[in-house]
Amino acid sequence: MANIMDKINSEQCKAEVPEFNIGDTVQVHTKIIEGETERTQLFKGIVIARKGSGVQETFTVRKVAFGNGIERVFPIHSPRVAKIEVERKGKVRRAKLYYLRDKVGKAARVKERR
Repeated sequence: MANIMDKINSEQCKAEVPEFNIGDTVQVHTKIIEGETERTQLFKGIVIARKGSGVQETFTVRKVAFGNGIERVFPIHSPRVAKIEVERKGKVRRAKLYYLRDKVGKAARVKERR
């Protein structure tokens, strides 16, 4: 039974997923359907968490817009996620960056990996 589930999960996964980690600044291109038209919307921010494995794997991206923090959870293997672009690699020592929710301004930055 487990082999059947593994096979189904592997079929549902995307073939090419870019390599990114927590602390990286990414641009997520999401397909939005409005009526009969379909467009691509960008969401740019810092990856603060990754959870799950296989088809259920998700990642959380945080950005600050107009003084308000916005977080969005994306499934990695969703057909709605068109593309993930890594802009900057971040240097962090934690698996989850939830502490960034309490930081404001320059304190909320992540160092860049060289």
